[in-house]
Amino acid sequence: MPGDNQNLLAEQRRALILEELRERGGVRVNELTRKLLVSDMTVRRDLDVLSRRGALEKVHGGAVPLADASTHEPGFEAKSSLERSAKEEIARAAAAMAKPGSAIALSGGTTTYALAQHLTEVPDLTVVTNSVRVADVFHAASRRAGNGTHAGTATVVLTGGVRTPSDSLVGPVADAAIRTLHFDVLFLGVHGISTEAGLSTPNLAEAETNRHFVGSARRVVVVADHTKWGTVGLSSFASLEDVGTLVTDGGLPQGARERIREHIRELVVAGGPEEAAPDGRAADGA
Repeated sequence: MPGDNQNLLAEQRRALILEELRERGGVRVNELTRKLLVSDMTVRRDLDVLSRRGALEKVHGGAVPLADASTHEPGFEAKSSLERSAKEEIARAAAAMAKPGSAIALSGGTTTYALAQHLTEVPDLTVVTNSVRVADVFHAASRRAGNGTHAGTATVVLTGGVRTPSDSLVGPVADAAIRTLHFDVLFLGVHGISTEAGLSTPNLAEAETNRHFVGSARRVVVVADHTKWGTVGLSSFASLEDVGTLVTDGGLPQGARERIREHIRELVVAGGPEEAAPDGRAADGA
């Protein structure tokens, strides 16, 4: 049995396992040990972790995709427990793209929720969001500022609408509000991202609301950890070409980065070097 390959971090291995699963529709333990140069026990531990996260279904000798992955929408608390360190790194990197005095939008999601906590330090923002959780972050920061204990303040516009399991507000009320507004930057969380399906979500109403968000933004910044790559939800709402910047983490495999660079001008790997733009020039700074 081969010794474990120390050059691959655990999250990088798991991202490669998921990529293999999506491309082939199933994986076997003995094949993964040869491909990743790790032990049988290491592969089985990785599959256990991915199974607990709801990323795959374990079967005898390997794993298969979840049957309802395209329509399953976990609640906010369930998603909050996943990839916490990656989301925090992404949030810190994305927060630098918000300029004082600008009008920004934040979609629902646990990564945008992490981002909101950093954006409370940026002065004089106007924030439009359809996330109850995000609005609560800025509300709490405003109360602290009133007590003289917090530097940042923001004007927050909550869209209204029908609440989803992930605590986002969607539907005709939200859509009508967003259509009348214009944002300097949209920070967008996603359920899934792929070259074929673009940006997608399992919730049809949320897809429509996100579509309006994208249409009202001068710049679209997607914040998504590496586990979102290759995931396809029920409804697509934007292509990769609609995205100006993707902020992700170091767990994204190199092959995925190369494919993304063919479609998105700027790829920012939080905690790592900036990626080159598709034309070979350095990616624009925020």
